[in-house]
Amino acid sequence: MLTLVLIGFVGGFITGISPCVLPVLPVVFMTGSVRRRPYLIVAGLALSFSVFTLLGTLVVSALPVPQDIIRWAGLVVLLVLGVAMMFPAVQDLLERPFARMGSSRVERERGDFVLGLALGAVYVPCAGPVLAAITVAGATHRIGVGTVALTLAFAVGTAAPLLFFALAGRGVAERVRAFRERQRGVRFVAGLVVIGLAVALTFNVTDVLQRAVPDYTSKLNQALDKTGAVGALGAAQAAGLQHCAQLPSPELVNCGKDPGITGIQQWFNTPADRPLPASALKGKVVVVDFWAYSCINCQRSIPHLNAWYQNYKKDGLVVVGVHSPEYAFEHVPADVEAGARRLHMTYPIALDNKFATWNNFGNNSWPAEYLIDAKGEVRHVAVGEGEYDTSESLIRQLLTAAHPGVKLPPATHVSDTTPTDEDMTPETYLGSERAGSYVGGQLQDGVHRFDAPSGALPQNAFALDGTWSVGKESLTAKQGAAIDLAFSADDVYLDVGGTGTVTATLDGKTTTYKVSGAPNIYALVHGDNPSSGTLDVKLSPGLSAYSFTFG
Repeated sequence: MLTLVLIGFVGGFITGISPCVLPVLPVVFMTGSVRRRPYLIVAGLALSFSVFTLLGTLVVSALPVPQDIIRWAGLVVLLVLGVAMMFPAVQDLLERPFARMGSSRVERERGDFVLGLALGAVYVPCAGPVLAAITVAGATHRIGVGTVALTLAFAVGTAAPLLFFALAGRGVAERVRAFRERQRGVRFVAGLVVIGLAVALTFNVTDVLQRAVPDYTSKLNQALDKTGAVGALGAAQAAGLQHCAQLPSPELVNCGKDPGITGIQQWFNTPADRPLPASALKGKVVVVDFWAYSCINCQRSIPHLNAWYQNYKKDGLVVVGVHSPEYAFEHVPADVEAGARRLHMTYPIALDNKFATWNNFGNNSWPAEYLIDAKGEVRHVAVGEGEYDTSESLIRQLLTAAHPGVKLPPATHVSDTTPTDEDMTPETYLGSERAGSYVGGQLQDGVHRFDAPSGALPQNAFALDGTWSVGKESLTAKQGAAIDLAFSADDVYLDVGGTGTVTATLDGKTTTYKVSGAPNIYALVHGDNPSSGTLDVKLSPGLSAYSFTFG
């Protein structure tokens, strides 16, 4: 049980730092200067998100209400609270029924907690293995002690980074005089932000933002999935499929028989939206893709599936998008159909609201693709985003094997936004508190004289030369200050502030940059191809360097 709780916390934390929190961050950040407000908003968000994720489908299905009622209720509450934040008269009207239940401070805190509850009802994070296990357990009514423990741990893990942002926002509000002196105006702007979020969510505008930002946490989720710690909560997966999912191969392998698409409630993108007959799949190469229309990871993979289907359908390829809902509101067929239209999906879509096909495959992720050959054997499993070129190459191999002599069209070319450079140097912090890649041992605060080592630096490490004033978050240049950095990346950026010059030398080429003002990001290396080597950076006295970042 302890392992499950730790995995749940880590999975929640990964979700809390993923790009999918971007839509709610402005609301979380603009919590104002009230001491308890960040805690109340984040507590409400974590509580309602956990309850609705685990129990939403179960509760809604037992009541005679629309299955997307929770999401719509959350959006309405956000709108009402946003108006109340903008206009005190409306806030007084809302608080009047509770006037006898406590002081005005308690009433305001109750409103902050309700704001968090509403955010939790509409918050749609990126799907990872832990969230998938929780969602499927709730949707299929397999809720036990382990699932509850996993959910609570996930909620705490997600709340941690969100609380950090909320406290940071409060800190800004407390320190900046304009926030203290113009609280009414700040409150008005915060109300506009809340209303803007509600409108953006209503019309799915936030999807565009989330798709535009690559999921830099995907590798972490894949590593978490490979632990198998949450597998027991999901469906039992055939040994062959499980092996192929956990140990993906760039070659065709034998994963086992096609488990079959079954228990589908409704079809889209088929003739007259009728069920796809077995004859439509017999002798065909088939890609079965598990997706959910509000899953941002899925949305970024769909352009590749669309391209494959359009390019190869005449040559015997069938793509089937099996929609297995993450949330209660995703059970509504009209919403799924509208989501498919927004994503320009052209291939057949099967609504797997009862997770029958999901369980057949023993699937545990969104998105996940199962490549099936013309004989009905699963030959490749791709979990998560990325590796699209590999998948397309395997599709072409299976089509050629099924139809010897076929002349296939050229391969598709769809931009892949998934980060793929696993060898890229990670962000390198320079202050004593987080300088883990410094080669000279532990950096100590204070003014020190450094001598750069004579030999080659280890990869992804840095060394200092000259005199520096070492602080917890930054290094401030004194006399002859220089940094040697061994890196691997296309681009190298230095976060530096003050007034002076930065001189960067790589492979004998030297470039000088003028620096002025507050800390900012300066591009020291920029290239179209991956670069590596040792970068020599000299800073004039007075400049403060915070970190190197890479792209």
